[in-house]
Amino acid sequence: MTPLTRDGIAARLARDIQDGWHVNLGIGMPELVANYLPDDREILLHSENGILGMGPYPEEKDIDWTLINAGKKPITTIKGASFFDHAWSFGIVRGGHLQLCVLGGYQVAPNGDLANWARDADDPLPAIGGAMDLAAGAQRIFVMMTHNDKNGGFKVVEDCTYPLTGAGIVKKVFTDLCVLDIQDRRFLVTDMIDGLSREELQARSGAKLHFAEDMAVLADRAAA
Repeated sequence: MTPLTRDGIAARLARDIQDGWHVNLGIGMPELVANYLPDDREILLHSENGILGMGPYPEEKDIDWTLINAGKKPITTIKGASFFDHAWSFGIVRGGHLQLCVLGGYQVAPNGDLANWARDADDPLPAIGGAMDLAAGAQRIFVMMTHNDKNGGFKVVEDCTYPLTGAGIVKKVFTDLCVLDIQDRRFLVTDMIDGLSREELQARSGAKLHFAEDMAVLADRAAA
């Protein structure tokens, strides 16, 4: 059993982004999705610092530090990209014009609750930031995260115990072990890595899982 790499999770998530969508990629792991967008779809990537039309990460020789995303990472832009101020940028978010936002997660519950900005009073992240606007304004939220934390703790849980980013907002969860649809207040496993049994996946989850009849094998296409 080999869990997906971070790039493998990003590549799998990118397959579920539809043609014509305007998409915000959260800071951290979700930024990798920009490198794996399907070539046959027109997808516009948005960043809170005022960009619509981001491309993949630049090669080292092509880095231009005047072009960065909200996570202060170097970016490229596609033909026709737009630049604007924060007021316009958050007008796009708050106006419901993003078909999708991809966020990282500390905890996700089967009712769609997401906690992704603080674990306790001593957490180094000082505030919820723009994730609050994205959680409320995007038409759908996908979460990209490891299935368990570095100590093996549950991130797929029955109820979030960390401060919520948003209540009932998550539609899909993409982890290094599986893909979960959230349907009827339950987790439905649609994809699972080869060599992992249902019992093992359930044991690594803090919430009851349901399994689709036509489950797909989750492969690390980014490593191919």
